[in-house]
Amino acid sequence: MLYLALGGVLLAGYLWLTGGKTPILKRREWRILTAAVALAAFTAAAFVGVRGSWGSAIVLVVLGLWFAASSRKTAAPAAPPPSARMSEAEARRILGVEPGASSAEIQAAYTRLMRAVHPDKGGTAGLAAQLNAARDRLLSR
Repeated sequence: MLYLALGGVLLAGYLWLTGGKTPILKRREWRILTAAVALAAFTAAAFVGVRGSWGSAIVLVVLGLWFAASSRKTAAPAAPPPSARMSEAEARRILGVEPGASSAEIQAAYTRLMRAVHPDKGGTAGLAAQLNAARDRLLSR
């Protein structure tokens, strides 16, 4: 069991080191993989601990905690801030409205999109700021 955990650690280190600019595993896959490895480490620690090898069990618990903490990291790269003056075409593209859209249509599109990308609903502040800027640009014409 210890060799299996050690092999998992070596594989994770290899993937981390060879990732470079384009990681082999995307963010979601990395989180799933590390959570599975953490679960395997905790299971192996329980098995080894019951058999009486406390030193190995402690090492596996520490590895499991490290992988569990690694799978919980949620900091994503921030979206670039919206430009100071957004063009009208770009604002229409962001909100998905036609060139002759009324204020009510613009507000309806903004509300629909904001429900999906609001930071309290799992979206990012950058996306919400872009929607706000697009709505303000189209309503101020």
